[in-house]
Amino acid sequence: MSKPITNPLDVPPNPGEPYQPRSGQRGSGFLTGPHRLGPTPSATVGPYLAIGLTWADGVYAAEEGTAGGFWIRGRVVDGAGAVVPDAMVETWQADPDGGFPSPEDPRGASSYPGFRGYARAQTLSGEFEVFTLKPGRVPDGEGGLQAPHIDVSVFARGLLDRVVTRIYFADEAEANAEDAVLRGLTEEQRQTLLATPTDDGYRFDVYLQGERETVFFAV
Repeated sequence: MSKPITNPLDVPPNPGEPYQPRSGQRGSGFLTGPHRLGPTPSATVGPYLAIGLTWADGVYAAEEGTAGGFWIRGRVVDGAGAVVPDAMVETWQADPDGGFPSPEDPRGASSYPGFRGYARAQTLSGEFEVFTLKPGRVPDGEGGLQAPHIDVSVFARGLLDRVVTRIYFADEAEANAEDAVLRGLTEEQRQTLLATPTDDGYRFDVYLQGERETVFFAV
C-alpha cells in the first residue's frame, strides 16, 4: 500500500521542541541541493522613486505666495486608462524672464526672486501638483524663440527609463504658433502637450499609452 501524501510544511500539533519541516523532493518547491542564484531580470523603475525620492516642499518650483504663482495639477494614466498612483513627476523650466538658475546656461545662471525652477512631485493621492511661475520664452537655436513651456520627466511602474515631455500653455496661442517643436507635430499631437486653464492655474494629464498618448521626446 502506498504511503499517504503529506505536506512537507505540516507541523505537528503542540510540538515539544522547535520543529523544522522536512525538505521535499525536486519539483515539490523545496531544494534538495545547493541553491544557485542567477542574474535578476531587467527591472522597471517601479513605484519606489515616488516613495523615496520626493520631499516635503518638492512641489514648489516657486516659493508659495510668490506673485504670479499658480498650480499645475494632473494625473498620470496608463495604457488601460487607469490612474498610476505612484508615479514621480519632475519639472524643469525657465523663469519669467526666460533665464535658468543653472551655471550650464550659456547665457549665464539667472536669479529670480522666490524661484528655483525645479520641482518633483508624486501621484500617491491620484494626482501630481506643482506650484510654479509662467516661464518666459527662450531661444530655439535657430534664431527664433520657443513658446513658454516646462520640461517634464515621468517615472512610473512599467517603465525601464523615464519618459520626457513638455507642458505648453493653451492660452499662449501666438507663441505656440511660432514654436519650432509644436510646428513639427500634428494638431492632434499638439493637443497632448497643452495645459488648459483652471481656477488656480492649469490642468495637464499625462497618458503613457493608448489613443490619447502624450507626445514624448527622445532625449
